[in-house]
Amino acid sequence: MSDTTASPSDLYDRVDAELPPELDVSEVRYEGPDLVVYTETPREFAKDGDIIGTLARTFKKRITIRPAPGTQSSPDEARAAIQEIVPDEAEIRELEFYAEVGEVVIEAEKPGLVIGRRGSTLREITEEIGWTPEVIRTPPMESSTVDNVRSFLRQERGERRDFLERVGEGIHREPPNEVDWVRVTTLGCCREVGRASFLLNTPNSKILIDCGDKPGAEGEVPYLHAPEAFGAGPQSIDAVVLTHAHLDHSALLPLLFKYGYDGPVYTTAPTRDLMGLLQLDYLDVAAKEGRTPPYSSEQVREEIKRTITVDYDSTTDIAPDVKLTMHNAGHILGSAVCHFHVGNGFHNVVFTGDIHYEPTRLFNGAVNNFPRAESMIMESTYGRRGDHQTETAESEARVAELIRETHDAGGKVVIPAFAVGRSQELMLVLEEAMREGEIPTMPVYLDGMIREATAIHTAYPEYLRDGLRQRILHEDENPFLAEQFDQVDGGHEMRERIASGDPCIILSTSGMVTGGPIMSWLELLGPDPNSTLLFVGYQAEGTLGRRIQSGRTEVSLDDRRDRADRVTLECRIESVSGFSGHADRAGLERYVKEMNPRPERILCVHGDEAATDQLSSALYQQFDVRTYQPKNLETFRFS
Repeated sequence: MSDTTASPSDLYDRVDAELPPELDVSEVRYEGPDLVVYTETPREFAKDGDIIGTLARTFKKRITIRPAPGTQSSPDEARAAIQEIVPDEAEIRELEFYAEVGEVVIEAEKPGLVIGRRGSTLREITEEIGWTPEVIRTPPMESSTVDNVRSFLRQERGERRDFLERVGEGIHREPPNEVDWVRVTTLGCCREVGRASFLLNTPNSKILIDCGDKPGAEGEVPYLHAPEAFGAGPQSIDAVVLTHAHLDHSALLPLLFKYGYDGPVYTTAPTRDLMGLLQLDYLDVAAKEGRTPPYSSEQVREEIKRTITVDYDSTTDIAPDVKLTMHNAGHILGSAVCHFHVGNGFHNVVFTGDIHYEPTRLFNGAVNNFPRAESMIMESTYGRRGDHQTETAESEARVAELIRETHDAGGKVVIPAFAVGRSQELMLVLEEAMREGEIPTMPVYLDGMIREATAIHTAYPEYLRDGLRQRILHEDENPFLAEQFDQVDGGHEMRERIASGDPCIILSTSGMVTGGPIMSWLELLGPDPNSTLLFVGYQAEGTLGRRIQSGRTEVSLDDRRDRADRVTLECRIESVSGFSGHADRAGLERYVKEMNPRPERILCVHGDEAATDQLSSALYQQFDVRTYQPKNLETFRFS
């Protein structure tokens, strides 16, 4: 019997056989993708720094060692011992003990000092107290989202363990069928931008990848009720994988739980936090605009409770015949290129999600190096022949020029921006430009969720570019804490004061002008010929942002009482490329050209019809790979 299908008693015997006699094994069980070993001798396990690695290599699983009940020091004794072992420079903020799982959560300003070189301090803690330590970082910027998610998951720790045991049983069940095919069904996102959703099928498993909305097209949702998806009921889905938190990929994921899905969601830790932030705001905006939200905040909580986080470059079992590895996509915080290894070497499928191939101020470029990759489902947002983004330095210089001109005219610069990704990129550009004297120092107002999303970025510096990570970890150098950044938290009255005040810069959601605070700025500053409306991000077909970009100056606002129904835009309207989180046409081609190994077939998705068609043709001609421009509700059988 294989490792993945062994019974609990077989697992116990096999783990016990791998250990020296002085190490006790009380119980062995799967919790989600992890193999958990309970022991009466946690201190002895800690003394052997190599044993966990040995077990992980033997069983090809992530290994967690937990103390059996009653083998630990009391919380008071453990607290004192931890404070004695960990250097004061680590700045421990909180210690929480969970007896049901034998874990102590250590929150610290500098978690590296709690972990120690190659985990030496953690082992010393376990040797001394018997508890299994889990270390988390205190965010450099206060984040209510991070605090709320952590608090919620602590409260649900017992129920979550039961959930993980159930998931583990599903993952490690005996596969009834031989893996001799794999299929991908397109449930959205084909020949269009938005409502990303795909289904990966094997003879034993069904994996849903993404579940987003379509910007500017209310009511157009993924085809979840297709026979291949929920046609057999939501419980037929084994797992959901989320590539990143943007709403065109994540907005409707809680809807699955409303339909009755209660399985796992796999994504990175920052994506988990960001998706909760964006989804709750999605509900709030719907309510303010008089629309009926498609789900409730309770379904968002259910989704978070069932999320299993995956680190970059760590391979995880998510079904009896499917392994998942997430790699940096370079798009937004926590965004992932998802590599699926199907069967015992049978087939490998890559879903790029949204990618940016070149490094940016925020992130390293997208990963395109895999052990194997026979098939790829690839984004095509900027896939047209003429889709060329300006070089970063040129783009930044143009933004600085527009800001100087608007400042000298006594106006304000309003930039519609996504709360996640482009806003933080622009904050870095503006902070440096003011510090270097390239633009006048002036207030930069952050409206909407931008400040909170920025705080989440600082909570996960390991997902950022190396140099930026180091700056964030040194509070006096954290660019996001620059004094010119100011949160708009006084509602419409504060916006009116800003609009009638001195020159400034305003970063405001929503990035495609589909609602939210940007509508107030159109009303207040749109009629001002001295001000500038500056687009720096992608504006999808059907959005107000695209219509304004295309020359429309008479725009409709919503019918709230505190603003007019329509406004004539007399402000300067400018667009600067080069700040997108998406690779341009050349970047997409380089991604494939330099990919190792290069896939045998590529499905071009997440782009309008011209973009997917032209990119598909170009990749076929240049690299002699089979390419497709699928429609929604098509199914492709691989091998």
